[in-house]
Amino acid sequence: MAEIVLGDELARAGLAGLAGVVSVESAGTGDWHVGERMDGAARQELARRGYDGSAHRARQIQPSWLAGYEVVAMDRANLATLGQMDPAAQAEGRIRLLRSFDPALSGNDAYHGDVPDPYGGPASDFELAFDLVRDGARGLAAQLAALPGVTAPGRA
Repeated sequence: MAEIVLGDELARAGLAGLAGVVSVESAGTGDWHVGERMDGAARQELARRGYDGSAHRARQIQPSWLAGYEVVAMDRANLATLGQMDPAAQAEGRIRLLRSFDPALSGNDAYHGDVPDPYGGPASDFELAFDLVRDGARGLAAQLAALPGVTAPGRA
């Protein structure tokens, strides 16, 4: 869900066409579902919100993919796994929680900055995950759009 929602938020911010500057790809830290379609409940929640997740296929991240990129994780467990894959990226602050970009995130957040994994849960868990992802994605897109030297096509 995050790849699709973040891609849309970047497009809304005018950043979708900045090849080499901004790209969005999704990959899990485990190999449990490699090659499979997105969970049906996740696709349903995306569809309910006007998004299409039918083309997504699961992949597993490789440590070499972390070099030179900013990476967002959905929860602290994945954040730790990514940090073990590339300690330098973690030390440089290039691996962060997606929700750390949400300007409304507070210190007393019930989820401690995580996006709780809805897999296997009821539809309400996928609705919550979507809302948390969307808020983090909006904040990330806004921060990227505000970076010096980032000019979206059509903006000068």
